Amino acid sequence: MKNLYPYLIESAEEAARVARGVTAEQLPAPTPCKEFDTRALLNHWILYTSHGLEHRARRTQLPEALTGRDFTDAPDWAEAYAAQLRRAVDAWSEPAVWEGEIDLGGTLLPVPSVVALLLTETVLHGWDVARATGQEFHCSQGLAELILATVGEHAETYRRYEGFAAPVPLPDSASSIERALATSGRDPHWRS
Repeated sequence: MKNLYPYLIESAEEAARVARGVTAEQLPAPTPCKEFDTRALLNHWILYTSHGLEHRARRTQLPEALTGRDFTDAPDWAEAYAAQLRRAVDAWSEPAVWEGEIDLGGTLLPVPSVVALLLTETVLHGWDVARATGQEFHCSQGLAELILATVGEHAETYRRYEGFAAPVPLPDSASSIERALATSGRDPHWRS
């Protein structure tokens, strides 16, 4: 908890900042995730990085009503996302929620591994949203290194299920976050 909880706070704050920077005119824009326009990506990101994050802490399933919802349909969707992110991070504030394992679709994983995957979802898709809307996504070196390690550990599994594309080649001088993006099949230089 001591190592990962600060990254939950950091990534949630940055995700909320990026969401607040998205305009209604940008919702149909393309994203680095070819299968998603900005609206679809935002809905995926909001669902799994705020509601999913809270439900994993509570060990409950996401309600069906959330899975098909267009969160961006509400005029104050970015503020609602920020509030849900705060609730999600608060759900992880108790040491007891960091114990044991969490079921991820039939696979039990230690809590820190699940949190690392959720942080990866927040950061990678946060970067996607930021790039699609002409923004930058910022994260600390420690968080970038965690994302790089998590992406590296799970990249082949994600590729098997078409969650990641083939790695993008980068020079040796690339930063940790650029290497994490490239390993996940994203071009760190992508622009809308």
